[in-house]
Amino acid sequence: MTGSDAATLILIAAAAFVLPLVAGRLAMPAVILEIFFGIAAGPMLGLVRPGELLNALAELGFLLLLFLSGFEIDLRVFERQGARPVISGLAVFAATLGASLLATQLLGLHIFVALVLSTTSVGLVVPTLRATRLMATPLGQDTLINALLADFLTLLAVTVVALVIEFGFSLRLFALPEFFLAVAAVLLVVRRAAWWMPERFERLFDADDPDELGIRATLALMLVFVGLAIVLGIEPILGAFLAGMAFALVFRERADLDRKLTGFAYGFLIPIFFINVGVGFRLEALGEPGAIGFTALLLVIALAVKVIPALLLVLRRHSLRESLAAGTLLSARLSLIIVVARLGVELGVVDAALEAEIILLAAATATISPALFRWLLPSIPAGSRPVGNGVGADERLSGAARSVTS
Repeated sequence: MTGSDAATLILIAAAAFVLPLVAGRLAMPAVILEIFFGIAAGPMLGLVRPGELLNALAELGFLLLLFLSGFEIDLRVFERQGARPVISGLAVFAATLGASLLATQLLGLHIFVALVLSTTSVGLVVPTLRATRLMATPLGQDTLINALLADFLTLLAVTVVALVIEFGFSLRLFALPEFFLAVAAVLLVVRRAAWWMPERFERLFDADDPDELGIRATLALMLVFVGLAIVLGIEPILGAFLAGMAFALVFRERADLDRKLTGFAYGFLIPIFFINVGVGFRLEALGEPGAIGFTALLLVIALAVKVIPALLLVLRRHSLRESLAAGTLLSARLSLIIVVARLGVELGVVDAALEAEIILLAAATATISPALFRWLLPSIPAGSRPVGNGVGADERLSGAARSVTS
């Protein structure tokens, strides 16, 4: 490790600790400050420069971010609601993707940018619904299902498009079903092992386990799926995401493990990823003619392709105001849009200038969308009963012995 690497680690460690405190005071996501800190410390002041150590830590944080995105998926939400909200969510996503394709065609951009615009942020949707006490309401559940479907379907579409860009319409496309078969095989083995040896797997959820086998098991599963994806020539982001989904599928009740893993990832490694995004930001791109105006146009389009399709929620007996509010919240984009944009740069279909504009778009929607949602739908008063029969998605049931599905 060089002296430069050591100085970078010290600066980033201090920023990872201080920035969430500042973000709390400003009532904005810490991620936005982390990106802006990276821009200030990198291209503006030159205090931090990209290096092997920073890139390696950022890559691990990147994979953990995708893993936790899949890890957040609560399949009980789909089981409670049945097929109708899923069908409605698929219709909303199809309309969003169609509108995004139309917008990118009119702008003369690559089809990949339509997938960028189709993303949403479960990481912003969930805390906003919880903060407004709307999570357990029918509207909250429908909004959550729409966000979860958008996350999964976007990553799946990104993987398919990436394969086509790299290899064309060839036999390499069969790598995707092969990957899903491999994932299913691993899932089956883990699920059966957990079913036959529940006492062994209970240790994964022991809050006092000195060896932290739960953390080790989740990271091992993530790396196995990422490794399988790399071997089959598939983007590692899908492997990391599906690893999180697989763990959530097998172990429904994860006790303290989710808090430990989230604390471990968001406490240091994921902030490094976002800081590194800022360090690699092309600041000079914003000085190009029309850059700011194009970013503003992207913001309008990003809101429109989410809000207009969300009006289909009136078919789920939500009011026009509620449907508009849901679309506004679904237009919040943060981590996934940055991940997909970075992949677009690697594939050569998104240039560095457009990536910079997309990062600004993420910061804008992450700030504006939750605020507009709160304005359209004020919080349910404390102590009020949720509307409908839904059960809060943030419920946590105890007992690791019951955590394995039959």
